Amino acid sequence: MRIRVKLCGVTDAAGVEAGVRAGVDALGFVFAASPRRVRPEVAAALCADVPRAIARVAVFRYPHPTEVREVLERFPADLVQSEPVPELDDLGPMVPVVHDGPDVEADVLAARRARGARAPIVLEGPGRGGRGVRADWSRAARLARGARLALAGGLSPANVAEAIGIVRPWAVDVSSGVETAPGIKDRQAVDGFVRAARDAALRIRRSS
Repeated sequence: MRIRVKLCGVTDAAGVEAGVRAGVDALGFVFAASPRRVRPEVAAALCADVPRAIARVAVFRYPHPTEVREVLERFPADLVQSEPVPELDDLGPMVPVVHDGPDVEADVLAARRARGARAPIVLEGPGRGGRGVRADWSRAARLARGARLALAGGLSPANVAEAIGIVRPWAVDVSSGVETAPGIKDRQAVDGFVRAARDAALRIRRSS
């Protein structure tokens, strides 16, 4: 099993460096209303020396297509992450976000139909993302059997191995769980999160 790791809500050079040194697969920059929000030109500057193997992700919440276009003109992201908005479908590679709750199975099915069976889908906890609220891991495990699920919400170095063992997700996505303050990443926490995620994936692979 290979586990991918995304470090989201990055706001400064120290956060970028922490993610790169830890070996994350993606860096997420928030362009929605949030204490982690950055300007597109800042995100572009922060990514200037980031290896191309690390994906740049522009993160939105229900944006207007014009907003996304304006951001992408100044920050050429590899992926756009957002709650599903049909008008965004022609703007390039999209990563839909669904939120845990009574309708999440239908939401995941709709996202797969819209984006394709192999497209990743981010599962956040209930309500607005970025607050460290966990999804139901048992329900997430059922969803992960039929989708490339990126598990987000409430993950930390202390619980990511348990989450991976239960859910078996395609990826894990962390923000507040490795911070000292909103947007300020702790390098040791980022290192610990990535190491715990990789070790958990290795144990699963060896036991398969």
